[in-house]
Amino acid sequence: MKILVTGGGGFLGQALCRGLRARGHEVVSFNRGDYPALAAMGVQQVRGDLAQRDAVIAAARGCDAVFHNAAKAGAWGPRQAYHDANVLGTRHVLDACRNHGIARLVYTSTPSVTHRATRPVQGGSADDVPYGTGFKAPYASTKLIAEQEVLAANDSALATVALRPRLIWGVGDNQLLPRLVERANAGRLRLVGEGDNLVDTTYIDNAAQAHFDAFEHLAIGATCAGRAYFISNGDPRTMRETINGLLAAVGAPLVEKTLPFRLAYAAGVVCEGLWTALPLRGEPPMTRFLAEQLVTAHWYDMGPARRDFGYRPAIGFDEGLARVRADYLAHR
Repeated sequence: MKILVTGGGGFLGQALCRGLRARGHEVVSFNRGDYPALAAMGVQQVRGDLAQRDAVIAAARGCDAVFHNAAKAGAWGPRQAYHDANVLGTRHVLDACRNHGIARLVYTSTPSVTHRATRPVQGGSADDVPYGTGFKAPYASTKLIAEQEVLAANDSALATVALRPRLIWGVGDNQLLPRLVERANAGRLRLVGEGDNLVDTTYIDNAAQAHFDAFEHLAIGATCAGRAYFISNGDPRTMRETINGLLAAVGAPLVEKTLPFRLAYAAGVVCEGLWTALPLRGEPPMTRFLAEQLVTAHWYDMGPARRDFGYRPAIGFDEGLARVRADYLAHR
């Protein structure tokens, strides 16, 4: 098949492109930049912006399916930028599917669409965890709108499914781990609360595998069509164990110091005010949304994903850390 992957140059995007090529598919990646790694895989690259409807539709011409993975992520930034990428961009992908008669769309969502302040999610599934309210970050609120529109688009001509991978990490991570290491090396990393809240994470290979499993089962009228699924390793660990495991794998200082939630939340209020008023460049070191995320338990039931499309995470937390460690030692 010929498959369009949006955001193929990113961490998950490259894993999707690599896996699809290994399965014999022709892959087109819609990116804002140019990526030698994709060229080496034999992936055709089309440069453009999700906010440009005609560019998205043109990139999907001749494709049989779409993996819509691209998004603007982060805990801070102008709402309009998030809306253009996450809401308008998704609408343009849906338009492309309709224009070209594409019958399958796998959408990469996020568990953040269910975020509700410090209300924990412990073993929940998309069937019983409601959408969040009162979002303090445009990422979560715009991804919620996009997910709802993707699922609403599921009909007799287009089968859609939304996957919500939780905290993707692993070999090749250029987002989560580098930020943790930078702050740890600078002595600026703290655990919010005691760090004993249980959280799910997703090793990169597992996140990609979930997409392939869902895609293989997705069809008009399929059980997974029109539904959302949480995706993770299915092995919740404490926030302290998770962060320190990642830091230890790459020889970075472990984090032991803690920050009470109320103080972290207040710091988020101050930082957001300063970054808005001045404004300062980059993301604030703390936001209200980030403080809530760091202190709250978030782990999920993989039963629905296993039942409906056979997802079984193959790489456990400890094996994933060993792989990250081996890669670090090979390239240090």
